[in-house]
Parts: sequence; structure tokens; C-alpha cells
Amino acid sequence: MLARSALLPAVLARSKTTSAQYVAARHIDPTFEKLMDGYKHLLKVVAVQDLILASPGLSLPLPLLSSAAPKLRLNRGAPHFVRAFPRVFSLHYDPSSSHALVRLAPAAAQIALQESSAASAAAPAAVDRLSRLLSMSPSRSLPLRAIFRMWKELGLPDDFEDSIIARNPTIFSLRDNPRDPNTHLLELVEGNPSPNFTPAVEEWRRRETSREGSKADEMELRFGFKQGFPPGMRLTKNFRAKVKEWQRLPYVGPYDAVGGGGGGGKSSKDRMRRMEKRAVGIAHEFLSLTVEKMVEVEKISHLRKWFGIELNIRDLFLDHPGIFYLSTKGKRHTVFLREAYDRGRLIDPNPVYEARRRLLELVLMRRRGLEGGQLGVEPAPEEEEESDSAADNV
Repeated sequence: MLARSALLPAVLARSKTTSAQYVAARHIDPTFEKLMDGYKHLLKVVAVQDLILASPGLSLPLPLLSSAAPKLRLNRGAPHFVRAFPRVFSLHYDPSSSHALVRLAPAAAQIALQESSAASAAAPAAVDRLSRLLSMSPSRSLPLRAIFRMWKELGLPDDFEDSIIARNPTIFSLRDNPRDPNTHLLELVEGNPSPNFTPAVEEWRRRETSREGSKADEMELRFGFKQGFPPGMRLTKNFRAKVKEWQRLPYVGPYDAVGGGGGGGKSSKDRMRRMEKRAVGIAHEFLSLTVEKMVEVEKISHLRKWFGIELNIRDLFLDHPGIFYLSTKGKRHTVFLREAYDRGRLIDPNPVYEARRRLLELVLMRRRGLEGGQLGVEPAPEEEEESDSAADNV
């Protein structure tokens, strides 16, 4: 694996530290951490919601949810979790059955419908996102199983295999995966010319070029990324100089064919630095394609080799704190694209994001303002907080 980038100040230096220590040494951004305080519960809520939506009659037997509780990390069990979020879930007792049924509360059911409708209405954009994702792979293909793991992050309809893939046979095709029996690869149809996609970072470069007072030189404007560091991070003169040097480093873009050595160079070290910057470009573009400009690190790690990235993805995010932010809340590593957020919200929201944000607001309200009598259940204490340090072992 490549040595740590010379970009980082000593406090974040990777040498002679374990991976967990490197994560722990990162600069904390309170805004993103506050956002993740809610999101770590939202992710569990969405997992339960998906089970309900996939159940007959949109009703999930409580014993079935209880059996899945350990996998879903419902620390205090399914009944407690359901009662902790009464604006999202409701318990119903069927006289003809010996067990309770979990359903979505009216407000949450309406939000789920809005999100589904928004994703279906944005099918043309979903085709574009999926095409871009496949185009970043040198083989123009990715495991279908990996796409299923992140279909929500990509804003795909829940029936995307039919509504997006099957309905666009001139763009997408499925074939058996020779590396993994009984699985499939999704690929761009052979013979079609490669689309001339422009990476999302080019929009910032164009704005920066026309901005009055910009101090960036020509090379920075051609190869640089927007930088925004965590509050309180010490930016020394030497650090700023190294950032400027890295910004000016040429690299092969995420949609460009890679030649020998990831873009050439006079030395092995130079080639390695360019390969690293290409990996940053791919990660930046990937996050730009997600509807919330965030993703669980594990999910993008599954595509690392398919994108031709030979680096540890998590360490790559930590090496570039001005571009990415890594949170370990909720026993998972989640990465954000810094430039896409302002004060904990997307700068350029979309209908799918807006629906998920409304669900987050219901999650954050928990039982606030509701009496036990109104709910028909006894008041329950808040869901147990998780130890975030455990995420360092992921």
C-alpha cells in the first residue's frame, strides 16, 4: 500500500500508527458529527421500513422483526425500537393473530410514497448516474450485487432492475460473472460509443476560473479540487504549500482511459502520486453521483478494484480532509463530500433527499410532545446510544 501522502500535518501522519489510530487522530467536524447523530438512527429506521414495505399488506409481524433485531443492531430489541419512534412506526394487534404487527405510521408512509415517486420520476437521471458509474470502471462493468447494495444511495427506483436496466437494452446488459458463479455483471452495451461525460468537479473549476479575486493559477484550475478543512484544523504555511502543490498535480480523470502507470510521470513516486489523485477523482465523482453526497465506506470499498483503485479507500478519505469527511458514528464509517454541504444540509437538494430529510425530522422528534395515552403504549426511554469507537474495528 502507498505511504501516507505528504499533504497531511504531523498529527495525521500515518506512519507508525495503526489504522484505528489514524481514524481516531482525524480532525472532528462538529457539523457532520451532529448530522450523523441523527443519521445513525435513521439508517436503522430505514432498514426496518424496507422490511415493512416488502411485507404482505405492509404489515411486519413483530416476532419476525425481533428475529432480525441483532442483524439490524436494535440494541434493546424490536418492541423498544418500534415504540421509540412512534411518528414512524405503529403497533397493531390483530385479534385473529397471536402476535402484533408493525406498520408505518401515516406520516412515514406518506414520506415513503413521496420518495418512491421521486425516484421513479427521476428515471432518466438514474440512467445517467448508472451509465457514469459503469464508465468509471476500466471494464465498463460492475457486479450487479454491488449495485443492489447501494441502490438507495444512487437514488434508483426499488424496481431498477426492470425499470432502468431492462427498459434500456441499448445501454445496459447483464451477463454471468465469471469470478463469482450464480451472480451477474451489469455492463454498458458493447459497440456503443463511450459517452463524453464531464466530471462534477469541472463545474467548480469553471466557477473558480470566472470568480473575481481567485488566486488559483492555471494548473490549479485544471487539476484542483475545492478544499474546505474542519474547524480548528491547523493549516501551517508548509501545509498550505503542499496542498497547492497537490492541487497542481496532473492526473487522469475518472472517465478517461488509464495508460501505463496511471498517467505517466518521470519516476515511480510521481506515478504513485498521480494514481492516488486519480483515486481521489473517482471517489469525488462517485460521491457526486449519490443523491445525498454521502455513502458508507464499506459500500464503495466493494468497488475499489473494479475502479482500478489500489489504495485503502478509508485512508484515502483521511488523507484528504479538505475534500472528504469521515464519520464513525453508529458503528460504521460514513464519508461525506464536503463541498456539497453547508451547515449540515445539501446545498443543491433533490426530491429524494428532501423526502429522506423529512423522515429524519420524524426520527429526531422521537416521542417529543406525545403522551403515552395518545400512543396507546407506555412511554419508552430513548434508544440506547452506541459506542462509536467500535467503528474503528470495521
